[in-house]
Amino acid sequence: MDANFWHRKWANNQISFHQNRPNPFLVDHITALSLIEGSVIFIPLCGKTLDIFWLLSNGYRVIGAELVESAIEQLFAELAITPTISFVGEIKHYNAPNIDIFVGDIFELSSKILGPVDAIYDRAALIALPDETRTRYTAHLMAITLMAPQLLIVCHYDQNLMQGPPFSISEEEINRHYKESYNVTLMESANIEGGIKGKHAAKDNVWLLNNKN
Repeated sequence: MDANFWHRKWANNQISFHQNRPNPFLVDHITALSLIEGSVIFIPLCGKTLDIFWLLSNGYRVIGAELVESAIEQLFAELAITPTISFVGEIKHYNAPNIDIFVGDIFELSSKILGPVDAIYDRAALIALPDETRTRYTAHLMAITLMAPQLLIVCHYDQNLMQGPPFSISEEEINRHYKESYNVTLMESANIEGGIKGKHAAKDNVWLLNNKN
């Protein structure tokens, strides 16, 4: 799976992963991150998620990373905000009050580019990446955020029944990526109504990851 896969998805408006309301797990569990007003939340592979609208309206600052520029153009159009656009190396930077979005390859982001992060909210990144990329991604995410706590939402189903994305992420995999560095807590597990893509039984699992140090 390469970048062209996601560019085609957005070009063809095949964005069933885009939810038409703020994610209820975010709304219900954000308090577990123990954040204060003005805290900076990083959303990897953010798209134009309505979670950004919700976070901004609740007094948080948002930093996002996204591969597909048209998604971010749509995001700012729907926010009715005109951003300032600049470049940081190969990364395109969209900036407006309380929101910064970096467009390009997330592996080109550094902690210096990103700046201070108080928490990570990952609803669509880990499950979007194939197995061979996820170990690299999780290590990179921890490095560029200096081990910020995470609210991580993944789906779990029998991966033999279909190919991702979204990919199935088991508890064992969560522990493999994160257990050494984080205290890992399952906050909620809920059946996905109608199953994954309306076909196969699946669960949404909400994980809280707190830095052991």
